[in-house]
Amino acid sequence: MPKLKSHSGAKKRFKVTKSGNLKFARANRGHFLAKKAQARKRKLRKGGYLSGKQEKNARKMINA
Repeated sequence: MPKLKSHSGAKKRFKVTKSGNLKFARANRGHFLAKKAQARKRKLRKGGYLSGKQEKNARKMINA
């Protein structure tokens, strides 16, 4: 059976931590930052971790 290719977009968006969790960066930090509240931008700085079905799907895409 041939090797599976990993999803290029998913590779760039998710990182596997040492403990095996999938880490991601929050969206809405690219542009139009002047109209967003400072507190909102501060919260968006912190990343998050995938869980459940989303984690399962992402793992398939990055072959991890």
